[in-house]
Amino acid sequence: MEYTDKPWFKTWWGILVIIFLAIALIFLVAIGFYIYESVKTAQKSSGVKLSGQQYDKASKGINYPWGQIAEAPITIVEFGDFACPHCQQAFPTIREISLKYKNDIKYIWRDYPLATEYSTLLALGARCANEQGLFWPMHDKLFLNQSVSSADQLLALTNQIGADTTRFNDCLNQQKYLTQIKKDLTDGQEFGISGTPTYFINGYKVEGNIPYNTFVKIIEELKK
Repeated sequence: MEYTDKPWFKTWWGILVIIFLAIALIFLVAIGFYIYESVKTAQKSSGVKLSGQQYDKASKGINYPWGQIAEAPITIVEFGDFACPHCQQAFPTIREISLKYKNDIKYIWRDYPLATEYSTLLALGARCANEQGLFWPMHDKLFLNQSVSSADQLLALTNQIGADTTRFNDCLNQQKYLTQIKKDLTDGQEFGISGTPTYFINGYKVEGNIPYNTFVKIIEELKK
């Protein structure tokens, strides 16, 4: 019987190579599309971008205490609620992003307390902690202890972060920062916020809990 060499692409191993390369190509295309769409999320997610005046208005919140350089290329404003379960789910991502890009971003918190009847109380607690330079420790405690719903429980958290409890309690009883919280609510409604968390990344509106890898891709693209 006469033996004839087959072209490599007709051999069993050649067919396997072709299948492998096809799968790899599909995977690379999918990854490229995912990265592209992730970046566009920040730019086109709802078709909303704040005007210059609105952008300045949105950025009047409480900044993270690190990396707040004036020329930071990226500003992220979060409208959140300490009683919101979606905000709690997003909280670890926000912490990691804020530390990873502390020299590249300004991260700003705005209150949008609508999830529960005690959401405003929690926002007041965080603001009263801020009066002592302890907003972010209280911010973290509130998300790590989201069952907190009373003034007494807030006072216990105040002890844990090392605040002056008498001063904190006076601030809370006076509802000292209620006007600022209502201002955040009014601004958020003006910007068309329907739920929390809602972010404005360099002015572009992005709603919901953004996965960590997606957040990283958005920031890396905006840094270019």
